[in-house]
Amino acid sequence: MSYNTPAEFAEKMIDAGESKITMSTKDTLIRAYMAGAILALAAAFAVTIAVNTGNFLVASLLFPVGFCMLYLLGFDLLTGVFTLAPLAVIARRPGMSWGGVLRNWGLVFIGNFAGAMTVAVFMAIIFTMGFSTAPNAVGQKIGHIGELRTLGYAAAGASGLLTVFVRAVMCNWMVSTGVVAAMMSNSVSGKIMAMWMPILVFFYMGFEHSIVNMFLFPSGIMLGGNFTWADYFIYNEIPVVLGNLVGGLTFVGGMIYATHYKTSPKRRPAGIPPEQVAAE
Repeated sequence: MSYNTPAEFAEKMIDAGESKITMSTKDTLIRAYMAGAILALAAAFAVTIAVNTGNFLVASLLFPVGFCMLYLLGFDLLTGVFTLAPLAVIARRPGMSWGGVLRNWGLVFIGNFAGAMTVAVFMAIIFTMGFSTAPNAVGQKIGHIGELRTLGYAAAGASGLLTVFVRAVMCNWMVSTGVVAAMMSNSVSGKIMAMWMPILVFFYMGFEHSIVNMFLFPSGIMLGGNFTWADYFIYNEIPVVLGNLVGGLTFVGGMIYATHYKTSPKRRPAGIPPEQVAAE
């Protein structure tokens, strides 16, 4: 595959951030809606595999297909724009502002949530034969996931909120690594290979992804999960969004920007003239 060096894809990250900020409202919402829908369908796919096979590793190995599809189609996840959009401001691109970044984040959140909710409704209909029967095994599992990852955190109090926040940080450390890794290659196969690895890690480790949760938890409520919308937002979605922001911007965007875009001067070994170091 054609490989782009870190300095080259660092520049691409800033270009992408500028593109996100300047994108029209219509395009931002459509691309975010489709990204949320595709990732939600991938989550439903993965839970179905886990229930039918009893093997979560197999589900994790196949879940990245959704992420790869939405990325190759040019759609946007909140986790990705958390990492990319601020870089255009930090790099002082003309006309870029934090107001533009917040606008982009808000629109992508709305689009992602709408797309994930659409699939949540569709899958709830499928799992219950149009709400005429009790949820099937997959629907019951989704409801149980929602209870565990809301009421389970709530029962632990502050420790639970800290745990969900850190799991969200780790999630977008991996997910945004997948976004950036795709920029390493100019070929479709290379992009897929680079994206697949970190997405597999995040999913198998059970880290918290705000858009996946936009599907799992509303769907769980519709399928009879014993938790409320308030439980979902307070003990999961809000701390997960904040953790995703910190993980992507700090450990991916910030680190790559700091070392591959704003590279510091090389150290001069003792006894080596400065002009020789510069020449190298």
